[in-house]
Amino acid sequence: MTLRSSDVDGVDLVILPPVRDLGDGFSVRRALPSAHRRMVGPFIFFDHMGPSAFNSGDGLDVRPHPHIGLATVTYLIEGEIMHRDSVGSVQSIRPGEVNWMTAGSGIVHSERTGPELRAAGGPLHGLQTWVALPTAYEESDPSFSHYKESEIPKLDADGVTLTLVAGRSDGLVSPVKTFSDMVYAEILLVDGARYQLRAEHVERAIYVVSGAIEVEGQAGSFTEHELVVFKPGAEIVVRAKGPTRLMLAGGEPFPEKRHIYWNFVSSSADRIEQAKEDWRGQRFAPVPEESEFIPLPDDPRPVRYP
Repeated sequence: MTLRSSDVDGVDLVILPPVRDLGDGFSVRRALPSAHRRMVGPFIFFDHMGPSAFNSGDGLDVRPHPHIGLATVTYLIEGEIMHRDSVGSVQSIRPGEVNWMTAGSGIVHSERTGPELRAAGGPLHGLQTWVALPTAYEESDPSFSHYKESEIPKLDADGVTLTLVAGRSDGLVSPVKTFSDMVYAEILLVDGARYQLRAEHVERAIYVVSGAIEVEGQAGSFTEHELVVFKPGAEIVVRAKGPTRLMLAGGEPFPEKRHIYWNFVSSSADRIEQAKEDWRGQRFAPVPEESEFIPLPDDPRPVRYP
């Protein structure tokens, strides 16, 4: 994880996530959590998957694994993933659609390439984020929701297309059920198009998926695979340098600290220890028709994020 300095007014820091090769030509960049910035609003995990291209016979195979105290949000740009979980959900996700899985007290899920797409091969490119749940909802019942592309609100004007994945922004409200104040949006800009970042939320960051942006009236630019974290209250205008794709994420920060260990998030370190023991003892509900699972990694204690 690399930190880049910036003299742009309104920018707090710029994170350059490392690349992790998971095999078969599939790579992931993890922008959050970082040693320099653990959370942005309720977002505690931010992965950029790909872009990758699987050969015929290859694909994604994330075996069943557990979560507590968070919601996962999957949003694809290219390709398709088949989701299965312990509450009985079986749902493919395609570009422009939204999978929101609330782990709450505990859920197990797998993510794989379906048989037809695996046989043909093809691209995979997208984002997966984790949204920490407020303390009142950390032990809520697990659930899963899928939203079609046609259900997700959009703005399209002056070379800017904003798709509001979750939360509220720019006068739009997403139908995706959330548990705290937040924004998560895809922003597409043609070359030279401008987008005004308003102070609608306390904490905000922009991840440059592709292309580059500059801040109007200031020197310097931000390029692909950089997470730009803004100062609270900053209102700036960004301009695209070529065709550009951005993800905007943020919201109200929590008053309580969060612990994170592997796939577990909680305001209580003891609760994470319980989840670890429950997974070791296979006391989580299984994913129907799947017998594989990812073992608990060898790490002696949870990590506390300030």
